[in-house]
Amino acid sequence: MFEEIKTILIAMTPFGELRASIPIALNIFHLSIEKALLFSIIGNLIPVVLLLKFLKVVSDFLSHKSYYFNRFFAWLFERTRKNNQQKFKHWKEYALVILVAIPLPFTGAWTGSLCAFVFGIPFKKAFPLVSLGVIIAGIIVTLITISI
Repeated sequence: MFEEIKTILIAMTPFGELRASIPIALNIFHLSIEKALLFSIIGNLIPVVLLLKFLKVVSDFLSHKSYYFNRFFAWLFERTRKNNQQKFKHWKEYALVILVAIPLPFTGAWTGSLCAFVFGIPFKKAFPLVSLGVIIAGIIVTLITISI
């Protein structure tokens, strides 16, 4: 059971996510494909819930308490929305799923959760979309790992 917990913890990290946890679970911890995929998906979704639920609370708190945070968040949100609004309008919900599903650097559940927050996608809509992306990414990473 210790390997399963380590797999969950690796999948929770913002840089590793399941791109790291699945190969480690399969090749180092020698978990079955089903266990590696399941515990990696679970671990990858834990931060998603926390990010989607609490990012707004934290940014609102910091914006109200600090002039500099307020300016930073205003600049960040405006710049991000301005640079990516057309892409998001064109692809809508598929953009979030694709962003999370592609197992490349700077994509994944953490990035998808941040994008959902910036574009104001509510939790009830964002969580299933990010979850679908995580499942697709998990399958892709697993297939790549077992084929190597």
